[in-house]
Amino acid sequence: QDNSFEQFIINYCNEKLQQIFIELTLKEEQEEYIREGIEWTHIEYFNNAIICDLIENNQTGILAMLDEECLRPGTVTDDTFLEKLNQVCATHQHFESRLSKCSRFLNDTSLPHSCFRIQHYAGKVMYQVEGFVDKNNDLLYRDLSQAMWKANHSLIKALFPEGNPAKINLKRPPTAGSQFKASVATLMKNLQTKNPNYIRCIKPNDKKAAHIFNEALVCHQIRYLGLLENVRVRRAGYAFRQPYEPCLERYKMLCKQTWPHWRGPARDGVEVLFKELGIPEEEFSFGRSKIFIRNPRTLFKLEDLRKQRLEDLATLIEKIYRGWKCRTRFLLMKKCQIVIAAWYRRYA
Repeated sequence: QDNSFEQFIINYCNEKLQQIFIELTLKEEQEEYIREGIEWTHIEYFNNAIICDLIENNQTGILAMLDEECLRPGTVTDDTFLEKLNQVCATHQHFESRLSKCSRFLNDTSLPHSCFRIQHYAGKVMYQVEGFVDKNNDLLYRDLSQAMWKANHSLIKALFPEGNPAKINLKRPPTAGSQFKASVATLMKNLQTKNPNYIRCIKPNDKKAAHIFNEALVCHQIRYLGLLENVRVRRAGYAFRQPYEPCLERYKMLCKQTWPHWRGPARDGVEVLFKELGIPEEEFSFGRSKIFIRNPRTLFKLEDLRKQRLEDLATLIEKIYRGWKCRTRFLLMKKCQIVIAAWYRRYA
């Protein structure tokens, strides 16, 4: 209920993670349909870049204004920081404050005078400005760093490399907000070079107990994690997609024309395969390099048919092997019988 500088920083990181989730999933999902030439209904989704810009913009962002308050001469308090926010962010659609010039919040009794409210992706969060300036400064004075660096213990010395006289920097130490902003930027840059997979964990209740399902809590988490928009995009588009070659390789045993080998382009083979299986045309689309399947049940049907076909092929292999084994044994016995009969006739 009480949110200060620490929670503000945490929520900023969550906004950045949500932003990269949108870019790497929802946006990429729709761009892939365009690349593959697939016709579908475009789904509008909320891009929280505007919220991230409200916090991290180098000129008008909240963190930038907080750093400016910490660095400027004169009397600096949390109230002067809030006044600056009210001047710069008053017209921003995701910023709310009783002291701003925006009249629609003047009579909002749920918003105290010493607080501001940000409409995050997951919902509105109110922050108390008390302590913002002091916590953002978070200064470790240079003489303390030098004293710790002179310690005989190697671990303590390693924890304060800035105390090394050879590395003395006369610049003002970076604020806590700017350090965290730089760390988040490094994290985002690292994630964008990867191909991340997401596992979304939902808590059914706050009691950590079994067989209790709090519907309101679950719905809040689903909205917060962006799952509703993700599901809408998936439903409007296609649940499964795969390049033609591996698709044909996996399901070619379901069609006599493609089994055991298909001579020709993989796309033509997949087209023959789906036509032979009688899959409705509205259930799939052909892209430039991939086959797109709309509903999971179509994929489940293909997997069930493949499983049954593999069992049939295993039975066929077993039947042929048993036939070969019995015939080999029969031919050996027949050969032995001829040899025995020949020797018997010679003896007789």
